[in-house]
Amino acid sequence: METGTRLTVRAYHIQSVEYGEENRVTVDGRMTVCPSVADSIREREPLIKEIQIRIIRPDEHDQHTNTVMDVIPLSVKVLGKVGDGITHTLTGVYVILTGVDESGRQVCNFGASDGILKDRIAWGRPGTPLESDLLISFDVVLREGTWADRPGPEAIHRACDVFCQIFREQMKKFNGYKCTEKHVFQETYEPGRRDVVIVKEVSGQGAVYDTRLFGNEPCGYEGGRSVIDMGWMPVVVTPNEFRDGIMRAMD
Repeated sequence: METGTRLTVRAYHIQSVEYGEENRVTVDGRMTVCPSVADSIREREPLIKEIQIRIIRPDEHDQHTNTVMDVIPLSVKVLGKVGDGITHTLTGVYVILTGVDESGRQVCNFGASDGILKDRIAWGRPGTPLESDLLISFDVVLREGTWADRPGPEAIHRACDVFCQIFREQMKKFNGYKCTEKHVFQETYEPGRRDVVIVKEVSGQGAVYDTRLFGNEPCGYEGGRSVIDMGWMPVVVTPNEFRDGIMRAMD
């Protein structure tokens, strides 16, 4: 039997998320969110008119949401690159990225996901939060007319990635012995046995439908490459790369 990459995921469960004067997460499961950081992030992106950061608690799902562009787990590489080494991730909390332009046009609204939040998320599925999870809403308003070209949605994802990176940098320093859960994924290959190949079709039509691969962080934007820029060529990823968040949907 031959072995491939080995991925260790350490999970830290978040007990509480509150507003505070700084964006901070601790190894004992406490998190504070400072909404005013949105101003400094917005200043970097000329296509963004406004960013609003809010905490959404489990009993607050009966509210309107703009298009759900992504549901992002907070994960970071501690050792190695995406797909191997050690990853720290938070459970019990997700960042939900939503977007609209200032004329009211929903951004990347292929699935018509704007509406009442409780009805627009398939709760408890792979890649989606539980109804009991805490959500950090990162809601972006683009300047009018910028929703239909790649630079607009990319600015939204880039801005949200800057926000997420604040917490990721702190998570890198978490004590590995204090994790809530630990999962080890060892890839193995047996000579002579057939391998299973899964073909996954992803968005890459252009404009507001895109997919990024190979980001610096799990499910991250920075460092990733667009499948459009790669000429829509087929790309092989390992099971551990996919499991660790090598792919980021941009639609």
